Amino acid sequence: MTPLPLQLVIFDCDGVLVDSEGPSNRVVAEEITKLGWPMTTAQSCTLFVGRRLSDIPPVIEAQIGRPPPADWVEMLRGRIVAVLSSEVAAMPGAHDALMATTALGLPYRIASNSSHEEMAVKFERVAMVHLVRDRIHSARDVARGKPAPDVFLHAAAAAGVAPAACIVVEDSVPGAMAAAAAGMACIGLAPHGDDPALRATGAVLIHSLAELPALLRTAMASAA
Repeated sequence: MTPLPLQLVIFDCDGVLVDSEGPSNRVVAEEITKLGWPMTTAQSCTLFVGRRLSDIPPVIEAQIGRPPPADWVEMLRGRIVAVLSSEVAAMPGAHDALMATTALGLPYRIASNSSHEEMAVKFERVAMVHLVRDRIHSARDVARGKPAPDVFLHAAAAAGVAPAACIVVEDSVPGAMAAAAAGMACIGLAPHGDDPALRATGAVLIHSLAELPALLRTAMASAA
């Protein structure tokens, strides 16, 4: 799965380690509806999962003919952080997946379109701070968010690992596209069944994080 021997696993945050997409997109839908574009949580997920909050205003402007207020993204981020501090949960098997990765002798990093402030709240809520400390990278650290490869390349560079020696674990199409653009192999987490759009990016699909250690062992063996 990797052209070079596997040296680093890069996990997305939302939808891979932390089950935050539902609460986050509920807030996004509520705030967009207030602007005059009626939206459900499901519609917000379809449009914005895997995207940065800063990517949303141009979509709103194209739909309603005017941009949201200048401070709208920061207001939205504040609302999301407040909601996640009480509602977010870990994805099933997330703790075990990180510990299993370490047990295989593989370092790992977290690379997300979420801000550091958002991730701090999420990981505190799910008691994973000790597992991710000093390993977190945000798209706000780089020029472009996913689907651009910047945050994955940033994480690999911080670990001193070549992109071709990395595997990314993602759940969104923009994230999988970013992995491909970075020249990294990608495992796509599709917990609700087959995801043709995610599979079309070239990602190898799994339906549970419990499947991850076996795939990593296979990648290690095949590269060796």
